[in-house]
Amino acid sequence: MPANERSQTTKDGPDPVLLSVFANRFMSIAEAMGRTLEQTSVSVNIRERLDFSCAVFSPNGQLVANAPHLPVHLGSMSFAVSYQIDTLGKEGIKEGDVILANHPTAGGSHLPDITVITPVFSGGEIVFVVASRGHHADIGGILPGSMPPHSKSIYEEGAQIKSFKIVDQGKYQREELERLMIEEPAKHPGCSGSRAFRDVESDLQAQIAANQKGINLIGGLIDEWGLEMVQDYMAFIRDNAELSVRNLLKDVAQRQGTNSLHAKDYMDDGTPIELHVTLDPEQGSAVFDFEGTGPEVCGNWNVPRSVASSAIIYCLRCMVDVDMPLNSGCLAPVEIKIPKGSLLDPSDEAAVVGGNVLTSQRIVDVVLRAFKASAASQGDMSNLTFGAGGVDSEGKHVQGWAQYETICGGSGAGPSWHGTTCHTHMTNTRISDVEVMERSLPVLLRRFEIRQGSGGKGKYNGGDGVVRDIEFLPEEIGVSILSERRVLRPFGLEGGGDAEGGRNLWVKCERDEKGRLIGKREVNMGGKNTVTARRGDRIVIETPGGGGWGTPGDEKQEKRANGHHGGRGARGSVAERQSAQLGA
Repeated sequence: MPANERSQTTKDGPDPVLLSVFANRFMSIAEAMGRTLEQTSVSVNIRERLDFSCAVFSPNGQLVANAPHLPVHLGSMSFAVSYQIDTLGKEGIKEGDVILANHPTAGGSHLPDITVITPVFSGGEIVFVVASRGHHADIGGILPGSMPPHSKSIYEEGAQIKSFKIVDQGKYQREELERLMIEEPAKHPGCSGSRAFRDVESDLQAQIAANQKGINLIGGLIDEWGLEMVQDYMAFIRDNAELSVRNLLKDVAQRQGTNSLHAKDYMDDGTPIELHVTLDPEQGSAVFDFEGTGPEVCGNWNVPRSVASSAIIYCLRCMVDVDMPLNSGCLAPVEIKIPKGSLLDPSDEAAVVGGNVLTSQRIVDVVLRAFKASAASQGDMSNLTFGAGGVDSEGKHVQGWAQYETICGGSGAGPSWHGTTCHTHMTNTRISDVEVMERSLPVLLRRFEIRQGSGGKGKYNGGDGVVRDIEFLPEEIGVSILSERRVLRPFGLEGGGDAEGGRNLWVKCERDEKGRLIGKREVNMGGKNTVTARRGDRIVIETPGGGGWGTPGDEKQEKRANGHHGGRGARGSVAERQSAQLGA
């Protein structure tokens, strides 16, 4: 059938079969981009841990479809794409341009997450946009790995880029990239440029290649169906997501018997995150109001507004019991109110490196608590970084290396499922493989095991955390931990017990004046700290479990649980549900 005849049929609405076909085609494009990025990158972060995301966007920056990568990236990438379109204007974006950005005010999550954006042209106009975001090993700042536990301003966290054409009409801008990554970050007191620029550059080139893969596949889709048909179904997919979320919100209001939901939780320093949800059961809409949330903190667990939106869109997608791509339609029925200057919408100079990985998880816990959907999960990502290099005593740049990983923990139990041990909610990465880590880095993995009994008890038990025990081999190495739930424990719901909190231990080797080992001692590092480890020292990270759900033996609760999911019984763990819903 000719393209113009096919597009004529869309005037009466989408064909259900074609809606599914196009949804999966768009998702498969994002997945193919991800495979290209995985196969062409060089860093452990991206190639092995899969700390990246790829997605397809409309010409105005709205998310169309994503691969099942990192939720914390996917919801906020729309802000990054929209920022470039608004800032540069469509007339300022040419065919052959590739744009790079990482700043929170430009839709970034935290500085190590660099977004590469490429427009898709047809007939001289932008018809789609593809983008990839990857967490890079080191972009400078005060510590190796660019994840400092004690940063107080964004300048201490590495290179900051709001808009840079890394490829300008087909010309690769290496000299400017080197300046932005090495020279600019080192201008701030106590800071270094990227300690691993060659790896960063190689991974950025892999992101450019991944975007080109997406462009080629979109071009094939347009050739097959025609541009008008493809864009019509892009809109239908977004409309379908909006309808699904509206139905969810109507159902919640009916099931809970109220139009007002509320939840509150605290970061380990006592800063509150408070949420009031006002439902409109007629329209199927909602206002998410974070009034009551604490102010910006003198630390780095402030979170950009785009990440807060990411957490909400993720939660809504998890609660929708319909097979569809996560896209911007999920937020169409939702108004988000965040107090300016708060923890969730800080000033431009605020440190944010921990907000993306810690506070985002706590926002999810608060949203799911308000909807009575799930007990708290581990509530952080237990971010470990170690490495060497930077600026020497004479102020000269020294090439070095850095390793970063997030560590899994327990997921919260729900109305009809037990929690499990996994990377929870806003992170969806792998953990570093022991053989790869020991082969490429000067460390030994002494233990990696489930932390038995750390999950909350209930009718459904929360998932257990893990123990990760790493020994360092260099004579001297910088080690940092950035974590939460080391003070306040993950909560249970509906009578379920709280989980165990986490703990970070530094096992120090004590030596005599000749360097001989004479003993060891354990030092509690707290939730956020950095140390200089010596040969033979270890770091032992015990991650939190997930909260339990329900009181064992409560038959009335069992009936409520069945009703909560349409009477279909147990659904498996949160991780399994998330994987299925996001199309993995």
